[in-house]
Amino acid sequence: MKSGKASDPHLTSLFLDMLAAEQGAGVNTLDAYRRDLEDFSAFLTRSGQSFMSAGTEALRDYLGDLDTRGFKSSSVARRLSAMRHLFRFLLSERIRSDDPAAILSGPKRGRSLPKVLSISDVDRLLACAKTAIDTPDASSAQRLRAARLYCLLEVLYATGLRVSELVSLPLAAARRDARMIVVRGKGNKERLVPLNDASRQAMADYLAIIAEQRQAAAKNAAATKWLFPSFGESGHLTRQHFARDLKDLAAAAGLAPRLVSPHVLRHAFASHLLHNGADLRIVQTLLGHTDISTTQIYTHVVEERLKSLVRDLHPLAET
Repeated sequence: MKSGKASDPHLTSLFLDMLAAEQGAGVNTLDAYRRDLEDFSAFLTRSGQSFMSAGTEALRDYLGDLDTRGFKSSSVARRLSAMRHLFRFLLSERIRSDDPAAILSGPKRGRSLPKVLSISDVDRLLACAKTAIDTPDASSAQRLRAARLYCLLEVLYATGLRVSELVSLPLAAARRDARMIVVRGKGNKERLVPLNDASRQAMADYLAIIAEQRQAAAKNAAATKWLFPSFGESGHLTRQHFARDLKDLAAAAGLAPRLVSPHVLRHAFASHLLHNGADLRIVQTLLGHTDISTTQIYTHVVEERLKSLVRDLHPLAET
């Protein structure tokens, strides 16, 4: 391979193209790999090395540098995973004749349990969001934002969608007769997710407020295909905007904002389902997890439920 085509940016581009084409990696995954590999490349460049010349010791030095910079073990493990995937790709494509990452071992780390809101905490969030819609002195714009936030919450807690899937829902998801919606998730894979009555009603009420305000203003808004449109580049509400609104709502509801996020509500959806007896495989399907091992982080909920069943129902259990 010519030296120009063996540059780190070129090899990174080839690697990311492979991930997108062969493994269906999404935009966020590709961005994460790109950032990790750019940082690794910058470290190698400072010592006059590159992806083509780096040996195992150079990789160990980089991991040590991450530790010196105060990276958490989970972040170091992710960077190591990126390096392993890259060098495995270079070996399989015969760009390199060896794999310097093959014998590296990563930092030991326990898999942390997800933060989970209780059912009463979620009820407080939903109640607070619903109350804001009917605040007497709220402007029409404030009422619309409140209805949108309540709708986002109801749909998220009803479906457990990833936040990127939620904010990019099409307007068609709010059809009156929709009991199931088609969600396009990671790797552009589609799955069916059921809606409950509360989420369907929240969507209907939110769209009714939009229609009411359009009529009052005697304006025809530009047609949109999104359920949660915005004027930004994507055309729909951003993940960051929703996360900020959610933290403001948490503070208003008397919950610690640092403990509340869209991802925490996704965890709540999964944990509360399992606590009430849902099968782990069903929850895996609803969450859009390709591998059951990803869903098994919630098995602590199942274990606690089994313990309580034995304690409460077994004839020889202590009373």
